[in-house]
Amino acid sequence: MKKIHLMGICGMAMGSLAGMLKASGYDVRGSDEHVYPPMSDQLAELGIPCFEGFRGENLDWEPDLVVVGNVMTRKHSEAIALMERGLPYTSLPKLLGEFFIRDRHSVVVTGTHGKTTTSGILAWTLQQSGRDPGFLVGGVLKNFGSTYSVGEGDVFVVEGDEYDTAFFDKVPKFIHYRPTSGLITSIEFDHADIYEDLARIKREFLKFVRLIPADGLLVTCLDDPNVREVTSTASSPVQTYGNAPHADWALDTISTENGQTTFTISYKQQQFGQFHTNMIGRHNLLNMLGATAILADLGLSPEEIDRGFRTFKGIKRRQEVRGIVNNIVVLDDFAHHPTAVKATIEAVKTHYHGRKLWSVLEPRTATTRRDIFQQEYAQAFHCTDVAIIADVERPEKAPEGHRFSSEQLEADLTQQGINARHISSVDAIVEHLASHAKPGDIVLIMSNGSFGGIHQKLLKALNSSCQTV
Repeated sequence: MKKIHLMGICGMAMGSLAGMLKASGYDVRGSDEHVYPPMSDQLAELGIPCFEGFRGENLDWEPDLVVVGNVMTRKHSEAIALMERGLPYTSLPKLLGEFFIRDRHSVVVTGTHGKTTTSGILAWTLQQSGRDPGFLVGGVLKNFGSTYSVGEGDVFVVEGDEYDTAFFDKVPKFIHYRPTSGLITSIEFDHADIYEDLARIKREFLKFVRLIPADGLLVTCLDDPNVREVTSTASSPVQTYGNAPHADWALDTISTENGQTTFTISYKQQQFGQFHTNMIGRHNLLNMLGATAILADLGLSPEEIDRGFRTFKGIKRRQEVRGIVNNIVVLDDFAHHPTAVKATIEAVKTHYHGRKLWSVLEPRTATTRRDIFQQEYAQAFHCTDVAIIADVERPEKAPEGHRFSSEQLEADLTQQGINARHISSVDAIVEHLASHAKPGDIVLIMSNGSFGGIHQKLLKALNSSCQTV
């Protein structure tokens, strides 16, 4: 097998897989409906041709295998051509399991929150200890400047998403990742486009728990009742972590000085080690705590773990400083679920203590377009000084009568005494911030999309404001 074609190649995971296949010596090409930077540039740098648009003729080069991304439906003309031609096909998760994870120690990080950061922490710390892991995560690791590495070591770290695999394979992606070690950070309702309720999601996580072999390890956050429920029937060894008093792995002393946090970790009430990080927020300390359980089981010493934590630079789009103009800090964060929004706001407010915080949210996921978490969002902004809520992105994709209301969130926050504004357009949000933000303020922008290029537009507007003063 030499030639592999990827349908939906410009997605983060599919583009990463294309890079892994190219690095492994395969002739890789692909297609996508929307081909634009930065993924188009990344593919060009790798020498991977990309056809724009899904068309049957994209398969004329007669690939030996076609990888079908979960952006595809069976109604796409290219998918129809695939079936008519009888070409062999598979999904990203299945190929990843067979080509890159097989015969390695697979560490799969799952859960509603913290998957990308925890996976990144694991990959970097293993790299620092000389283990040269393979990895595939859902964000760009700043230490590597990449979302993936084939690696030559015996460990592969993968972010295990519960979203479905492909139109012909409706199981969660993590089912295909052959876990030797698994970590579950949290379980909440999400992905309302494919899951009808939380009970259905928990059933999928039960399947994941059963995949961990008897000689493997399952690490779970004891703070989450849904996690406790799905892991109660595990046949593998289980180690717990969290704030709960009976957790195996626990955070002890925590102190912060000059932007660095020093913390100690205990295992079964015995001190394990002292660690350091430049990451902010207690949720990130919990991510490191869960990672510690996995790393210790893989044989790393406290000193090796600390070396990884101390030098970990984080993930792009996670509390990332996009620019500072006139001492106004503009942050970018991927938060969109109300639990993540709340944790991110709290972390930023604590880190930038005493400075005014503007929190800007774009509701745009399949779940946040719906009114499922309308009330939960009203409880997520209590630490901010000002909340700005954008229009829902493509609200027509949510069922009529069950759509999230930015206007209602503004009203709910105002009733709590929070300075809240619903501002429809990106340009109007930028104009408002450029006119009202003062030196020393923090602007936290939260979206899992490009948000109309708001970051660069705001930085440009702030620069213009400085020049006219």
